[in-house]
Amino acid sequence: MAKPIVLVTGQNGQLGNELKILAGRYPQFDYVFTDVAELDIADSEKVNAFFMEHKPAICINAAAYTAVDKAETEKELALKINADAVGNLAENCAKTKAKFIHVSTDYVFDGTASSPYKEDHPVSPVNFYGESKLRGEEIAMEKLASTVIIRTSWVYSFFGNNFVKTMLRLMKERDSINVINDQFGSPTYAADLAGCIMQLATMPNVEGGIYHFANEGIISWFDFAVAIRDLSGLDCNVQPTDTSGYPTPAKRPGYSAMNKEKIKAVGIQLKDWKESLRDCINLLQQ
Repeated sequence: MAKPIVLVTGQNGQLGNELKILAGRYPQFDYVFTDVAELDIADSEKVNAFFMEHKPAICINAAAYTAVDKAETEKELALKINADAVGNLAENCAKTKAKFIHVSTDYVFDGTASSPYKEDHPVSPVNFYGESKLRGEEIAMEKLASTVIIRTSWVYSFFGNNFVKTMLRLMKERDSINVINDQFGSPTYAADLAGCIMQLATMPNVEGGIYHFANEGIISWFDFAVAIRDLSGLDCNVQPTDTSGYPTPAKRPGYSAMNKEKIKAVGIQLKDWKESLRDCINLLQQ
C-alpha cells in the first residue's frame, strides 16, 4: 500500500533542511521536498496541478520571505510569498482534505508587552514583514479552519544564514563587537522546530489554530551573543548597545517572547535555549 505523502515547501531554508534530516525518523511517510525551482507556491495553477499529481496527506509550509529589512521596500514580493502563496496551499489542502501546517512569526506582535505573548493576544506588527506574515495567518485560517499555525522566533540552524553563524564569523574577524541588549525574545533551534512539526504532523487529533513554539528562556540578543562566544570558546569582547545605535529600515519589536503553554499541553516538550545552542555550535565546529 502506498504511504501517505508529506509535501514540504522551502526545502533549501533552515527549517526545510532540518525537516529533510528528520524525515528518516518518520519512515511511515513518503516525502516530496520542494523549493521555488520545483514548485512556485505563489502560482495558484501550479499549486493546483501539483496537488492533483502528488495528492499529499500533509503539507508543511516551511517557505517564507524572511528578509525583514528588505520587506519594507519589496512589499509585493513579501505579500506574494508570505500571504498569497499560503492561501494557495491552504485552499488545496481544504480541497484534498490534507493536513496543513504553516510556520509564522513572533513579529506579528508590537513588542510592547512585559510578559510572554499568548496565542490570542491582539496582533499589531511594527514592520511590513510582520504584516505579510500576519496576512498569511489570516488567509490560511479563512481557507482552512483546521490549519495548524506555529509562530516561532529567532530561528537559527547549521544551515543558511542566521544570527549564530554571523556572530561566529564576526567574533573570529574582530576583537570586539557591539550587540543589541534592549530587544528580548527566545531563540529557536530549527532542528527542534522541525521535531515539533513532525510530532504535530503525526498526532491524529491536534486542533487547528495558532501555537507558539521556541526554546525555553527569555534573553536579549546580547545575552545570545555572549553565550555563542562562550560555548564556541572564542576570545572576543562583546559589548552591549541599544537599538538606537543600530537604526534599520524595519523596526523590531522590543519584546517578543511567547507563552508556550498551549503547545506543551498537546505533548510537545521544549528544550532550554542554551542546550540547543550548544548542540548547534558543536555541529558547526565539527
